[in-house]
Amino acid sequence: MSVQQIPTGKFIDGEEVIAIELINSKGTYVKIFNYGAIINKFIVQNAQGEKQDIVLGFDTFEQYLDEKYLENNALIGAVVGRYANRIKNGRFTIEGKTYQLAQNAGTDCLHGGITGFDKKVWDVIDTSEAPHASVTLEYESVDGEENFPGNLIVALTFELTDNDELILSYEAETDQATAINLTHHGYFNLSPKGGNLADHKLQIFGSNYLEQDDNYSVTGKVIPVKDTPLDFTKMKAIGHDWNAEEGYDQTFVLDKTYGDLSLASKTIDEESGLVLSVYTTEPVAHLYTSKYLRAKNGKGGRDYIGYDAFCIETQHHPNAINIPEFPGTVLKPEDLYTQTTIYKVSLNK
Repeated sequence: MSVQQIPTGKFIDGEEVIAIELINSKGTYVKIFNYGAIINKFIVQNAQGEKQDIVLGFDTFEQYLDEKYLENNALIGAVVGRYANRIKNGRFTIEGKTYQLAQNAGTDCLHGGITGFDKKVWDVIDTSEAPHASVTLEYESVDGEENFPGNLIVALTFELTDNDELILSYEAETDQATAINLTHHGYFNLSPKGGNLADHKLQIFGSNYLEQDDNYSVTGKVIPVKDTPLDFTKMKAIGHDWNAEEGYDQTFVLDKTYGDLSLASKTIDEESGLVLSVYTTEPVAHLYTSKYLRAKNGKGGRDYIGYDAFCIETQHHPNAINIPEFPGTVLKPEDLYTQTTIYKVSLNK
């Protein structure tokens, strides 16, 4: 096991961008940038004994700063905050005070606003090689950033175990009641050749999904997946029931006890023999099959297009800040926000 910090030579707002490499005893390799807490590479051994990168990204750090890429708001591999997914009308009220956020997705606020956690340089707080290769990053979001209240300090630890588990452990605290809903926005493709993911097989351990309006904003209504194309309670090809022009961009309520760490989804690619199992303490998982993905010159010079990857975004219910019936997303000064999500890679046996 090893951990290495590599300066990129790039500075943003006076903060140096660092690449952190995690390697376990099997040779599984994860590369993380402290900018956006981006997972740039996740290289595992497939069933043919070949090394395979299972996440989308770029060959150089500078490409994450390309204006055309940023305009697409893809957030490839980044952590999303302060608030994942959509807040209806970009507005919420806490303790009698209403806050108006940027409306960067139609009339709604998406993924924290204009300059979210995905575009911030995080501090490298700690690294360790025991018991596993790990790095802890920290970011302080000041009161009023993107018009959210409170000074919020977020710590995120990435830990790579010898069982090929990449564990993301979040903690956050605030000095004022604020809205928080964090997630990781990794784009995965388990095929050795990449490309369209319709043949990937997926199971989601959720019997209900959240209704959305025409702008993909959650309404508060919970609907059973049974007898709908959203039924992934038994494993099936992602493209088996989908509308090929729309794919999936939907939140699933997981069948679990709130707060427990449990299996959210399992995805298999037959050719590589790879299985990605996602575990989380969060109550929902949002499936996004990257309909709007457009990124030039990805890894190996490949252009990424719609349906080239899938995201499993573990989080609290989107727009829960405006829906009292949903699990709360208000963090108070006396409380500690915690979340754990695990990406476990194995072989299909």
